[in-house]
Parts: sequence; structure tokens; C-alpha cells
Amino acid sequence: MRHILRHPILCRSQLAKARGLMFSPKRTLVFEFRKDTHVPLHMLFVFFPIDVLYLNKNKKVIEVKSNFKPFTFYTPNVKARYVVELPYRANASVGDSVTFK
Repeated sequence: MRHILRHPILCRSQLAKARGLMFSPKRTLVFEFRKDTHVPLHMLFVFFPIDVLYLNKNKKVIEVKSNFKPFTFYTPNVKARYVVELPYRANASVGDSVTFK
């Protein structure tokens, strides 16, 4: 399945990646890395559940963390080139393709 993310906010700087969705409204963020990277996440000061997609360099989903709840932590099993944080119920699965617009 192909997922098109419309108007995501691209986070490339260390500050943008560190802040993520803390104290923010619901929106879609895409974290871009120069190489495949192990990216553990936390939900400190994020007050709503989200889905997290870990993507490879071809923008294929390689891991999904669904219903990531506020004030919890997650360590992925994979290294990723992109990490997408989006509102809960994205209904994405491993193997899906993602496009950013």
C-alpha cells in the first residue's frame, strides 16, 4: 500500500529532531537522517498517542510503532533513514511505501 503524507514538517536540524512533538499540536513530522540510524524515541510532554513509521532509504516502512502513548519510551529493532511521527491510526504496515508532499 502507498501512503501519501501531505504537508509534513521535515525535521533535519538536531534541535527540530530533539523537540519533535513536545508541547505541539497534532501534526505529521518527518525526521531525515544522512545514514541509517538507530532512533529510540520518548513521548515526554506529548499529550496524545501517535503512530511512528521507520523507513529505509527507499521510503519503505521497515517497522511500525502503533499507538505510542504519552510519557512512554520506545526502542526500535531497526536502523532507519527516515522516522515519521503522525496522528494515531495511520494504518500503515511493514512493506508499505510512503511519499512526502
